[in-house]
Amino acid sequence: MDIIQKLTEELEVRKWQVEAAVKLIDEGNTIPFISRYRKEVTGALNDEQLRKLDERLKYLRNLEEKKTQVLSAIEEQGKLTEELRAQIEEAQTQVAVDDLYRPYRPKRRTRATMAKEKGLEGLADIIRLQMTGRSLEEEAQAYISEDKGVASAEEAVAGAKDILAELISDQADYRTRIREMTWNEGIVTSEAKDESQESVYETYYHFSQPVSRMAGHRTLALNRGEAEKMLTVKVEAPEEKIVEWLERQVIVRDNPNTSPALREAVEDSYARLIRPAIEREIRNQLTEQAQDGAIQVFGKNLEQLLMQPPVSGHVVLGWDPGYRNGCKLAVVDATGKVLDALVIYPTAPKNQIEESKKILKKLIEKYQITLISLGNGTASRESEQIIADLLKEIPGKVQYVIYSASKLAAEEFPDLDVGQRSAASIARRLQDPLAELVKIDPKSIGVGQYQYDMDQKRLGEALSGVVEDVVNRVGVDLNTASAPLLEYVSGITKTLAKNIVAYREENGRFAERRQLLKVPKLGPKAYEQCAGFLRIMGGSNPLDGTGVHPESYEAAEKLLKSLGYTSEDLTRGGIRGISRKVRHPEKTAEELGIGELTMKDILQELEKPARDPRDEMPRPVLRSDVLDMEDLKPGMVLKGTVRNIIDFGAFVDIGVHQDGLVHISQMSDRFIRHPLEVVKIGDVVEVKVLGVDAAKKRISLTMKLYSKRHRDDS
Repeated sequence: MDIIQKLTEELEVRKWQVEAAVKLIDEGNTIPFISRYRKEVTGALNDEQLRKLDERLKYLRNLEEKKTQVLSAIEEQGKLTEELRAQIEEAQTQVAVDDLYRPYRPKRRTRATMAKEKGLEGLADIIRLQMTGRSLEEEAQAYISEDKGVASAEEAVAGAKDILAELISDQADYRTRIREMTWNEGIVTSEAKDESQESVYETYYHFSQPVSRMAGHRTLALNRGEAEKMLTVKVEAPEEKIVEWLERQVIVRDNPNTSPALREAVEDSYARLIRPAIEREIRNQLTEQAQDGAIQVFGKNLEQLLMQPPVSGHVVLGWDPGYRNGCKLAVVDATGKVLDALVIYPTAPKNQIEESKKILKKLIEKYQITLISLGNGTASRESEQIIADLLKEIPGKVQYVIYSASKLAAEEFPDLDVGQRSAASIARRLQDPLAELVKIDPKSIGVGQYQYDMDQKRLGEALSGVVEDVVNRVGVDLNTASAPLLEYVSGITKTLAKNIVAYREENGRFAERRQLLKVPKLGPKAYEQCAGFLRIMGGSNPLDGTGVHPESYEAAEKLLKSLGYTSEDLTRGGIRGISRKVRHPEKTAEELGIGELTMKDILQELEKPARDPRDEMPRPVLRSDVLDMEDLKPGMVLKGTVRNIIDFGAFVDIGVHQDGLVHISQMSDRFIRHPLEVVKIGDVVEVKVLGVDAAKKRISLTMKLYSKRHRDDS
C-alpha cells in the first residue's frame, strides 16, 4: 500500500503536502509547531488536518506491519501463493487482513481439528467436490476406524461436515459478503431482563433499529444497559437470505448424495461459527463508530470550554459548598493570588446563616470583592440561595456565577486544606478558565457523554490533543504559568515543565526566551518546539511577548525597520495598521527570506502582540438572584449558558440548579444533523420553558421562541 497516496486521497489535499507533513512528524515536530510555524512547508495544513493525518499514519503503518507479520507466518507454513500475497498486500483494513489470515492462523482444538486428527479430511474433500456417484454411507465406510475413534459411518460423515463448516467459515470473501448483508439489512434489538424494574433504560426495554441507522448515543446506552445487566442486546441478521446465498456459493452441483450434507454444513457453519463472530464484529464496529463520534463531540465541547474568556480585573470569592464540614472560602485577587481562606457553616446541620452572612459582608468590604464563583457540588443549591439573599442586603454591585467543582493538583497551595484549595481553584477558574482546567483530567471535566465507557487510551489521547491545541493557540506566560499548564506547551514534557518552574523559583523571572536553554534537560529541539508559544511580558526583547518565533526575529526586525518602526514600538500595545503598509507582500517576503504565510503571521503579531483569541468568545452570564424549579412555568423566556452538548441536544444553565435540555428538534426550524451546527459551549442563548418535571428533575426547553407565522407577521 502506498501510504502517502492513501493519506492524500483521504485528506483531499496534495501529495507534496502529505509528504512534507509526514517528514516533519517523523523528525519529532509537534502538531501545534507544524501547524503554526511550518505553514509554507505543509501548504498551511491546520491542526485538525494534521491530527487526522497523524492518527491515520499510525493506523496505516500498523496495518502494514501486521501484513508483514501475516505474510511471514503463512510463508513459514509453505502456503503463501502469489494470489494470496496480492490479496493481503491490497487489504485496506485490519479486519480484511484478519479474514485472509483466518484459515492459516494456529487454532485451538476445534471440532474440525479433532475430525482431521481422525483422518476424515479425505471424506470432507469427497463431499466438497460434489462428484461422487455413491451414497455418503458407502463413502464413509473407508473411514471407520476403532483406533482413530470413528465407530460408524454416521460419525465419519458428522466429522467431515465439521471440517466443511470450518472451511466455509474461513473463506474471507464469504465473511466479507455476510458482514455487508448483516450491516445493510440487520437489526439491533434489545429487551429488558426485568420489565417491572424502573430504570433509565426504559426506552430500550423493547427496542429495534436497523444496524446501518444506529445513532451513536443509542449504541453507547445499549452497551451500558447490557453491562449493568438491565438489557439483552442482539444483532438480528437476515439469516434465511444469508444461508440461501451461502448455499449457492458452496453447492455448485446438484448431487443428491452430497447436497443434503453440504446444506447441513452451511447451516452449521453460519449458526455456530460465522454469525456469532459477525455479530461481535458489528457490535464492535458500532461501538467504535459511536466512540469516535462521542470523542469528537467531547473534543469540540472541551475546546469551547477551554476557550471561555477570562473575567479579568475582579477580586473573586471562591466558594466550595458543603454540609457537615462547612463551606470552604478563598479570596483571590485580580492576579490569582490567594488573599484569605476560611470556613463558614451556613448549611445543615449547623445552619449558621446570619453568622455566615456577617463574615461574608466583612470579607466583601475588606477585599472589595465584586464576584463570587460558586462550585456546583453538594449543598450548592442552599449556598446559592444564601448568596442571592446576601446580595440584596449589601450596597454595591456583587454578582455570582456557578462552576463545576473539580479535583486539583495536591501540590498547589500547600498551606491550604483540600476544600480551601478547591475554593481557590473555583475562584481562579473564573479569572482564567484555561489555566485551571488544564489541572483536571480532561475526562473528568463533564462536557461529554459516556466518557467512562470509552476506550480510555483513545479518549485520553484525543482530549490531550485538544488541550494542547488550545493552550498553544492562546499562548502561555512563561513567568506565571503553572507546571500543569506548561505540560501542554509544544515540546514540553512533564519533567521539563517542573524544571522550568524550579528554574524560575530559583533564578527569578525569565528576562528572555533564550534563557529556556539554561533549564536542565531543555535542549535545542525542545526550545525550537516551545519558544514561539511562550510569552515574556516586559522582558528585554519585546518580540518575546509575541507569537513570533525566535527563528524569525531577524526577519521581523528587518520588516519593522523597513516600515519605519522598531521593536520598542510593540511595548505600546502593538502597531495598528502595519499590515496595510506592506504593499507587495510576495516581494517583501522574498526580500526578508521568509514565506508569505510566515510574514502575514508576523504582521498579525506586530499589530496585536500576544492577542488572546478567547476575547472574541461570549462572556459568562453573571447573576444576582436565584430561581427555583418551582418558579419555572411553561412559556417563560430566559437567558442561559450552554453547559454541555450531546448527540441529541444541549444542556443550558438557566439559573436553576438543574440544567434544562434543549432537544435537537427544538434547536432550529431548519434540519440539523448535530447540535454543534447551532450552538457551542459557553454560548449565551434565549430559551423558552416547554415543561418542568420536578419529580424527575427535568426541564424541557426550546430555542424556537417564535412561530414561523409570528416572524412572518413581524
